[in-house]
Amino acid sequence: MSELRNQVMWNRLISIVEEQALALVRAAFSTSVREAGDLSAGVYDVEGRMIAQAITGTPGHVNTMAAAVANFIEDIGPHRIYEGDAYITNDPWKGTGHLHDFTVVTPVFRRDRLIGYFGCTAHVVDVGGRGFGPDATEVYEEGLFVPIMKFVERGVVNVDLVNIVRHNVREANQVVGDLYSLAACNDTGLRRLEDMLDEFDLDDLTGLADFVFRRTAEATRERLRALPSGTYTNEMRVDGYNEAVTLAVTLTVTDDGAHADFAGTSPTCAHGVNVPLVYAHAYFSYAMLVALAPEMPSNFASLAAFTVSAPEGCILNARHPDPVAVRHVTGHFVTDLCLGAIAEALPHVIPAEGAGALWNFHVSARAADPASGLPPREILMFNSGGTGARPSLDGLNSTAFPSGVRTMSSEATEQVGPIVIWRKELRPDSGGAGRFRGGLGQIIELGPAEGYQFGFSCMFDRVENPARGRRGGGSGAPGRVYLDDGTPFDAKGKQLVPAGRRLILELPGGGGFGDPDQRDPEASERDRTQGYVG
Repeated sequence: MSELRNQVMWNRLISIVEEQALALVRAAFSTSVREAGDLSAGVYDVEGRMIAQAITGTPGHVNTMAAAVANFIEDIGPHRIYEGDAYITNDPWKGTGHLHDFTVVTPVFRRDRLIGYFGCTAHVVDVGGRGFGPDATEVYEEGLFVPIMKFVERGVVNVDLVNIVRHNVREANQVVGDLYSLAACNDTGLRRLEDMLDEFDLDDLTGLADFVFRRTAEATRERLRALPSGTYTNEMRVDGYNEAVTLAVTLTVTDDGAHADFAGTSPTCAHGVNVPLVYAHAYFSYAMLVALAPEMPSNFASLAAFTVSAPEGCILNARHPDPVAVRHVTGHFVTDLCLGAIAEALPHVIPAEGAGALWNFHVSARAADPASGLPPREILMFNSGGTGARPSLDGLNSTAFPSGVRTMSSEATEQVGPIVIWRKELRPDSGGAGRFRGGLGQIIELGPAEGYQFGFSCMFDRVENPARGRRGGGSGAPGRVYLDDGTPFDAKGKQLVPAGRRLILELPGGGGFGDPDQRDPEASERDRTQGYVG
């Protein structure tokens, strides 16, 4: 088979999984999926190795799901895999890191023979338990744990599983709807793949997968040569849950790959900011790929070049039953941690540190007067601070890096629940000073609609430990959380926003890059004109 024909089919596979992902966006019930794109989609060979991933999605989902499909094959058992099946789990250690992410895997048969799998993941609004937040002290408290099992067998939905889910979550229609959406998007990919195989007269994906993996492995090794072989180290301090956390990494780079060892990282926390190693691995791999090969499609062969290790019991290697509900709060810092380790080797590539972790908030809206009859609602919104300045450009304002998710619009958020977003604007003076300025955070002012009060679950970082600048650049502004009457809020944990009160979030900014005295005067004037600086 010609190289050109294989390349055409590779591109076709990528377009198929992108359509698969967009089908999930269109069909999803939760705003985290249809508005923010907090999902992933991909196609795999018969061994569970990812051949292609959708562009739509997050590294934390895509790169963890790349390892997850092999777990499905092992747990279901090859002898129990049938045409018309779909498998499901939200196991944090065999899936994508916490209970709020459901992964669905669908086997692909052609002419009665198994030839591969489609997989997809999405964040759902609720899984029961304490709700989305860091307060739990064991995974058992964090919600319903669904082990790898059959969601559909030979075309018949497991209604017992659906019934269990429906009776253990607060937003049953949204969550159950999203489970069906996950299975449906895999079916979209399956139909498009059948069309492709018919068009190219192929019986399976074996030859194409071999081509993809071979070319990707060659390209990955080639790009690794830009990073001199050796050992690189870095440390970062982040807020943790009421006690600061040290993240440490030692990178060992060879011509064939890079290994991250997280020895020296703080131990696990009593609350749910801990990270399963598979999630830390995902954001380390992402760091290496964006630094060395940002345009290269991600698949089994590109990810295989990057390996990790961590002592058991450290916060980046949580073990069952450690609480992991907001693993992203710590896990998102792994990318900047690892990029910082190679910053001296790639001075014209690596940016300053950014806000890192998303400033998600989860609201449990309840009637201020229980006798009013107002229905309870669960509301989730993603928000981002500023990214770090780059070696030749300012940082991006209020942009999610490394997760890549979009924020939900105020209008979409207000539509799904009794919440009012009173203000959402860029935060002046929050980007770190430098030859290139750090990206700005934002200010969000919100409160319960009339008749409601909020149980507000905070999962914020960079309040005590702001993003550091690079090469003489200043630190970004730390975040702040408080009520409109000045009452301070803790950055972690569930707290009450009373009826009639508003909560104000000041999101952190990214660090600056280079000596501030070398900033272009025109850029400084533009910052003042646009209100970016006072």
